[in-house]
Amino acid sequence: MGTQKVETLNGLKLLIVQHYKVTGEALDAFTVAVDGVGAGAGEMVLMAQGSSARQTPITEKRPVDAVIMAIVDKLEIES
Repeated sequence: MGTQKVETLNGLKLLIVQHYKVTGEALDAFTVAVDGVGAGAGEMVLMAQGSSARQTPITEKRPVDAVIMAIVDKLEIES
């Protein structure tokens, strides 16, 4: 939780999202994203970045560059 943030971000939860390869290997890359779906620690999520991050009802017209827009229940990879 941030104690100081831009007023338009008040009420929004910010999470640190670690990036992964499709194979499940963790990368040393992280993004701070607005949580739009109530995600929690350890959950795999789908994140949008850039102007697409400002297309959800809670992020519209806010200074946001990344938003969590889905929780992934299952990931299937076909070879």
